[in-house]
Amino acid sequence: MAGDYVFLKIATLDEIPVGERLFLEINNEPIVVLNLGGTLFAIGDVCTHDEGPLGDGEIEGYQIVCPRHGARFDIQTGKALTLPAVVDIPVYPVRVEGNEVYIGIKRA
Repeated sequence: MAGDYVFLKIATLDEIPVGERLFLEINNEPIVVLNLGGTLFAIGDVCTHDEGPLGDGEIEGYQIVCPRHGARFDIQTGKALTLPAVVDIPVYPVRVEGNEVYIGIKRA
């Protein structure tokens, strides 16, 4: 599985404190990295219901709630959990080496 990804350095740990988010774009794909209790997750920053930004939504447990229409997604798997969204969002593997944070992007 790791061979299917290219890992890119995106930040250092101190740039994404617990409870904070880092917004970035890789290959024209908006991504948000979330630090939940010291564990980093990276998801696509686009709601599959209306193509609007998702990353500013409220976090409830391991769910993110779309700020416009209330669709919920599992941050760990990307699964769409509630209507109006029916299509999952992308998730990206995150790796920490020392103080450096890397995100995995699928090889073309």
